[in-house]
Amino acid sequence: MTNSLPEAKLRVRMSSHDAHYAGNLVDGARILNLFGDVATELTIRYDGDEGLFRAYDNVEFLVPVYAGDFIEVTGKITKAGNTSRTISFEAYKLITPSKGQKYPSACDVLDPPVLVAKATGTCVVLKERQRKR
Repeated sequence: MTNSLPEAKLRVRMSSHDAHYAGNLVDGARILNLFGDVATELTIRYDGDEGLFRAYDNVEFLVPVYAGDFIEVTGKITKAGNTSRTISFEAYKLITPSKGQKYPSACDVLDPPVLVAKATGTCVVLKERQRKR
């Protein structure tokens, strides 16, 4: 078994179904859901089990996310205890719909990508479920 702590990445386009507020604004809970998906992948890669998300230690929503935005969520296990896994997350906006263009399908690639949210949290994988230890 390797001692390196895994990283994971997920890309998704926010749809009109993700928009929760006026102006096609996506609620922060959708970003937290994506952080949870990344955490699940990380614990599977590290332990061979999904584990349970125990708590977020810190969550910051920095920039609004809208339907049509392409979001990349990254996560990394930064500390592995006996059963706990501390994970850091970041969400970036990579592509966004263009405003005021002739065609509503016009989009802009953001270079550099824009950090829209970040968080740290803790997952727990019970000792008896850690198949990779």
